[in-house]
Amino acid sequence: MQIIVNGEHRDVADGLTAAQLVEDMEITGKRIAMEVNLEIVPRSTYAEYRFNDGDKVEIVHAVGGG
Repeated sequence: MQIIVNGEHRDVADGLTAAQLVEDMEITGKRIAMEVNLEIVPRSTYAEYRFNDGDKVEIVHAVGGG
């Protein structure tokens, strides 16, 4: 199946979870926010949240500074 992550098409396995995507992208443990089809996905649901073909995913990283 195919999803769009931050504007780029990405082939992924059927039933991929948000947690697996974060792991695949090697951003586990980083401060991120995820939105799918304009809806925020709470971090507490990443393990259960499964993508559908054609989903549009936006992931942003929080960056500290001062």
